[in-house]
This record gives sequence, C-alpha cells and structure tokens, in this order.
Amino acid sequence: MSKAEVDKVEGAEMETKAPPLRPRDAATLLLLDRQGGEFRVLMGRRHSSHVFMPGKFVFPGGRTDPSDGRVLVADGLHPEEEAKLTVRASRTTPTRARAIALSAIRETYEEAGLLIGNKGSFSTSRPDWQGFAEHGVMPSLTGLRFVARAITPPGRVRRFDTRFLAAFRDDVAVELPQGGPTNELEELVWLSLDEARAADVPAITRTILGEVQQRLAGDPRLSPGGPVPFYRMLNNRFVRDLL
Repeated sequence: MSKAEVDKVEGAEMETKAPPLRPRDAATLLLLDRQGGEFRVLMGRRHSSHVFMPGKFVFPGGRTDPSDGRVLVADGLHPEEEAKLTVRASRTTPTRARAIALSAIRETYEEAGLLIGNKGSFSTSRPDWQGFAEHGVMPSLTGLRFVARAITPPGRVRRFDTRFLAAFRDDVAVELPQGGPTNELEELVWLSLDEARAADVPAITRTILGEVQQRLAGDPRLSPGGPVPFYRMLNNRFVRDLL
C-alpha cells in the first residue's frame, strides 16, 4: 500500500501532516483465552472523550517506560523471544526488550486489573508496580510471545514503534474484579477473534488480529520463536516483512 492508501484506510483515526516525529517505543498485549473450543481475546473500549482513537476497541497497552526494565521478574523472556525482539535491524538491546515486555504487563494491570506473573513475595520502590507487591505477584515474562511489530507511518501527531505481545489467560496470577486503577478503558470484553476483527478497531489492530488468528490455526500453543510480521512505511509504501 502507498502512503496515500494507508491514509485513506486510517481515515479519521489519526491526524496527518504533522511535523516529523521519531517513533516512541510502545507495547500492547493480546491476552488469549483458549477455553470453550475457540480463542477469545481481551479488548477494551477507549473513552469517547479521548483525543487519540476515541471509542475504538484496543488491546491493553501503551508507551514503554525504560525504567520498567529494572523491575525484578520471576522469569525472563524465553531466549527465542528475546532473540526476535533484539534482531540486529531493530537496534533493540536486551535491556530495552525487557522494558518493552514489562511495560505490556504493567499496562495490562493498570488498564484491565490483570496481573501476569507468579504468586509470591514481591517488593519494589516503583509506584507503577505497587499493585503487584500489594497482591503478592512477581511479574514473569516467560509466557510472553512476540507476535507482531508495527511503526506508525510518518505525518501523524503521535508515532509509536509498537511491539504486539501475546499471552494466555493461564499466565494471569490475579484478576481484580474491579478492573485496573486507571481510567483508560471504559469497557472490557472477551471477544472471539472473528468478533474482534468485526468490532470498531483501528486498521492495524484488525490486521494484527488476522495475523495472530492465522498463526494460532497452525500453532495453537504459540511456540517460541515463531514468525513475527513487521509493518512499516518504506520508500513511501506500507510494507510487511517477517522477523
């Protein structure tokens, strides 16, 4: 697709013709539930008052905080997943990859009230991670799978280099009935992958859902080191590569 075609598909999702911006690291989590004979994914609706993608269904996630990489974990990334995240062309160090993965876990707690990790003693001085200490959960990265990457095209008022990670509901140690402490999402729902693709989602989200659905069809356990589609603008065209 050309840049003009991408702009047309995205429509009003993002403003265009912004000054050049360097993409910022971001991470989002596709939390999958494999009970009931089909896969469901957790999605939340952004508040209609938000300037950025109001009313859209999205995965929990957000901007990466580099200091997340210093949080203690029960288990690190699977070596094959770390290798995918730190492939030479990405210029991502292991420390940066760790921060990206942990930010996806933190955002899932903040927005959905789901704590991924192992039950046990955990303490930290980081305010953003106090919920894990209060509920006795040490974060764990071993179950995360790197399933896609996408860089927002140039000309947007916000640009992110987003890593899409996946985990299974089995990896959740604690589910808070009242949801997360932030007010980012006004509705949390579990949708089948077909339902999620038909919902009011951003164009790139629908694309990633299709990618993950296809991968699950051949690899329902999401084995480590699987192919990772990478979407970005190159020579004024939106391209897909595999990492």
